[in-house]
This record gives sequence, C-alpha cells and structure tokens, in this order.
Amino acid sequence: MTIQITTPEWVHNAVFYQIFPDRFSRSSRTRHPAGVTFKPWGTPPDEQGFQGGDLNGITDRLDYIQQLGVTALYLNPIFSSASNHRYHAFDYMEVDPLLGGNAAFREMLDECHRRGVRVVLDGVFNHASRGFWPFHHILENGLNSPYADWFHVHGLPLRPYLEPGENKPINYAAWWGNAALPKFNTNNPGARQYLYDVARYWIDFGIDGWRLDVPADIDDDEFWREFRRIVKGANPEAYIVGEIWHPARRWLQGDQFDAVMNYPFGKAAMPFFGGKSFRVFDHNEFKYLLAIDAPTFANRIDEFLGFYDWQINLAQMSMLDSHDTPRALWMMGEDKSALRLAALFQMTMPGTPVVYYGDEIGLTGATDPHSRGAFPWDHRALWDEDLLTFYRKAINLRNTHAVLRTGRYARLYAAGEQVAFVRQLGGSEAIVAFNASLMPAKITIPTGNLSSLAFRRVWPDSGGETITIPAGGLSLEIPARSAIVLVNQS
Repeated sequence: MTIQITTPEWVHNAVFYQIFPDRFSRSSRTRHPAGVTFKPWGTPPDEQGFQGGDLNGITDRLDYIQQLGVTALYLNPIFSSASNHRYHAFDYMEVDPLLGGNAAFREMLDECHRRGVRVVLDGVFNHASRGFWPFHHILENGLNSPYADWFHVHGLPLRPYLEPGENKPINYAAWWGNAALPKFNTNNPGARQYLYDVARYWIDFGIDGWRLDVPADIDDDEFWREFRRIVKGANPEAYIVGEIWHPARRWLQGDQFDAVMNYPFGKAAMPFFGGKSFRVFDHNEFKYLLAIDAPTFANRIDEFLGFYDWQINLAQMSMLDSHDTPRALWMMGEDKSALRLAALFQMTMPGTPVVYYGDEIGLTGATDPHSRGAFPWDHRALWDEDLLTFYRKAINLRNTHAVLRTGRYARLYAAGEQVAFVRQLGGSEAIVAFNASLMPAKITIPTGNLSSLAFRRVWPDSGGETITIPAGGLSLEIPARSAIVLVNQS
C-alpha cells in the first residue's frame, strides 16, 4: 500500500533556533538549593562543567529570539541527567532541577506558544544512563530485578564503572561501548511501552515535536512506526525529526519520521562558500571535505533534494552546524563573508533553516565540546553586531516571501564560483544568485525555466528597483562574496 506522505505545514514555514540549555542563558529567577555552585559563565567549554544555563533563562531571552525572526526552538535534552549535555537521562518524566524543573519548562512552553513559537525537544530513546532507575535496580538486584531484561545484560555483576587504566570490557550493551550509556532492549515490551509513554507524556504536556537522538541505532522499523502512531495520535501536527547524518530513505516513507537533520546541506554549502578558507579536518560526515566549485555544489543540491518526496524536503532541518560539529564559522576558517553567504543560502532554500545559538553574533569553536560555549550576554563588545543585523535581515527575507519557504527549486546557472536558482510557487517566482568569488562577477542566466519577465530586487535592498528580463537572458553583476535575490511582480 502506498502511503500519502504529509509533513507538518508549520515546519515548512519555520525558522528554528537550536539551544544547548546549559550554555544559553542563566536566569536570576531560578532558585537552587544552598550549596549548588556552577562554573563561572563563559568558562572554556572543554572543562565540561555545568555553567548554569536554564529554562527561565530561555524565557527571559524570548524578546531577543523573536527579534531574530525565529519561529521555533529545538532544545538539546532537558531531562534530569548527570551530564551538562543531558544525553545521559536518569528520569525522563522530570525536567532537570538545575534547569528549573517542570515548572520552569511549563512557563517557558506557555510563553513560547503565546508568542507563536513552537518547541521541539530532544528525545534520547536508544540509551539511558547508569543512574536511570531501572538500570540502578539491576545494579542492586542482579537478575532478580524485574527490569533485568530492559537492557542487554551479558554478565553479572554489572561493571558500570571501571578504574583508570582498567581494560576489562563492560558486560552490557552500551552506545558505542560507553559505559555511561546503557542501551535499552526495545524488544522488551515494558521498556518499549515506557519509551512510548515518555513520548506521549511530553506531547500531551504541549511540546510540538521530537528530535530523535541516534534513532538508527534502534534498528526496528515497527518501533518507529508505533512511535509515530502514538505521537501523531496525540498531536497530528507534531514534528518528528531524526538525527541521521546520511541519506535516510528507509525512515522517510511517510510511516516513521517527517524529516532528518540534513547534514548533507552543510556538506554542500560550507565547502563552496568557504572556498579556500574552508578547513580540512577529520570529523564525522565532514571528514576531509575539500573546497568545491559551483557545478559540484549545484550537483550536491540536486542530489540531496532528489533523495526524498517534496513534502519531506520541505520539512528537512537545513543544518550548517550543531552541538555535534564544529561551529560553522570555525569550519569556514573564521571567514564571516562565507558564513553570511551560507546563512543566506539557508534562508532561500527548501527545508527548515536551523540557526545554532550564537552563530548569529559570531561565536566560533572547534569540534565539541569547543562548539558549546556560553552565550556572552553580559559582554556585548564580543558580539558582531553587523553579523547579527545580517541574520535578522536574512531571516526576515524568508519570513516575508512564501516562495522562498515552500516554492519549487530549479537550477538556473552553475559555473566557476557562481550559482543561481529559481524558486516557484504558484504565480510567484524568486531568482537567487550567489557569487562566492573574491572578485566581482557578471553572469547571464537563461530564461527557459522562468515564467516571469519583470522582477524587483529584494536583496540587497534597493528600494524596489525593477528589472525586466530581455529575451537573451538575465545579465547580473554580482559584487564579490555577495548575493542577489529578485522576486517577480505578480
């Protein structure tokens, strides 16, 4: 039976802002028990401590977030955990008290919704932590524990903590062999139902969707089909997006996820816009990428857009960077002109753009944990105000023109260091042209894919300058490291 693929319409029109809660904003409204101390705000992130960012801090900064033009938040994990990134949950039903607990999340969620901002949470359902209560039950009771089959136990007593230098293997399944992350046995009906109950509980609480951590590691399509039935049954407009770094057709047939984190997007954009400044480095899917020319760039766009149904393409998270990668600015050799071009590309392409907190003011950093630095709220001199203005204008461009959000895509031109494409939605058309070169460029775009002849320039703002396309094609002069966006007069 063929499934009609649909994805939430609000996602097609959203701009996401990803927040790593411990490092975004610390609020004086959050009261902690006496004796609780944090690292000083702005401590180098490689120290791996807690710096005290919390959910009240996010609520306090919603004016800033809305001024950026953002319409949705993706939060890294917020449930009780003994790690600053909180991918080691020990209680899935409670927001970490260090973040302000359930009450702070209730306030944050309600205030976001009052402002029309959606909230998606990070769901870590492949593995828990050594402190998760069923795993602790096995530690205390061995195979006498009723929860013994919730995990993959290979021997007793469990060895969750090894002495420094001890090379004994752990005796239970864990994510990438990390003793701190025992892997659920999702074939156990109790463990399976618990995870479904968690998913449903927070949807009923009011969240707008789930970002799924390493979902491919639960190698069970029926697990994810039932997950979708439960989540969509509670909220048909909930967004389900998986962290899968490679082509993911298996999960994107309309019966499991709505989308994945589209890292191939960044793998295309940054080597092209970064050019000679793009760093060659060894990290996950960005391993040893080299600078590319416009035809290679355009081919990569066609490739990742060709992977999926159009409904899926509209819901894909268009990523440049995240908590799991170096910062985009770092990857592009600290070249802010490259970051500006890549960000504008995000805002003019199909898919849902995601801005990693702080990119918009010029935060930089190598591979995590270096990419997880604290937002310097009290040190405005560290902000790149021009870059922030650029992000606000680029996001506003997308929010203003529906054709840039949901219009069809077609390549118009790709040669040297220049590329152009058209977005088409009903009678609306937008031409987007980039010059990644350090020199000005003049290109002529053929008109065969265009239905309009009269356009106005909307980027950079030119006061509504009108451009009429002659029969021989559209000639554009594009300054170095710049872009032009035209929309038709319909």
